Amino acid sequence: MSNRPSGSNPASAAAELHVITDTVERQRERVAAVAEPFLGTDREDVVATVVEAERQLLIATRALRRAIKSLER
Repeated sequence: MSNRPSGSNPASAAAELHVITDTVERQRERVAAVAEPFLGTDREDVVATVVEAERQLLIATRALRRAIKSLER
């Protein structure tokens, strides 16, 4: 499931998840930017699909943050 095992060390796993979360967040921002030029054009199909992908990445980011909080308890 992971390329880098963190073992049973919660601090190591949390650190790894922080990095992944930051990466997913940056990619979410990039995905959102792709839709902008199509806003208000006849390509609302592209906007809708990209916005949905952005939403799913936001959901993933939130889930990762919850996992980090769980590990930090």
